[in-house]
Amino acid sequence: MAEIDETTRIELEAAAFRRLVSHLRNRTDVQNIDLMNLAGFCRNCLSNWYRDAAEERGVTLDKEAAREIIYGMPYSDWRALHQTEAGPDKQAAFEKARPKHD
Repeated sequence: MAEIDETTRIELEAAAFRRLVSHLRNRTDVQNIDLMNLAGFCRNCLSNWYRDAAEERGVTLDKEAAREIIYGMPYSDWRALHQTEAGPDKQAAFEKARPKHD
């Protein structure tokens, strides 16, 4: 594997993150509970991690602003447009495997 300098590594990670966010914005059919049940994280987790990273660098970012960065619109709008009711099977799976994030 070729050596990658620090700046290039950060740029590659940022590009991969932007692509992930774009992909999730386009896959509105995939519900957060599905992501949580399968992968242990969701769009809200990404927004929390984004906010944490901002705060570590002295940037104040409230919860709603961080969510809007990830969702590409206010969270309330996304929910109204795309969120569906999770059935009992999905809710039970979520409660059984509820991840504990750092």
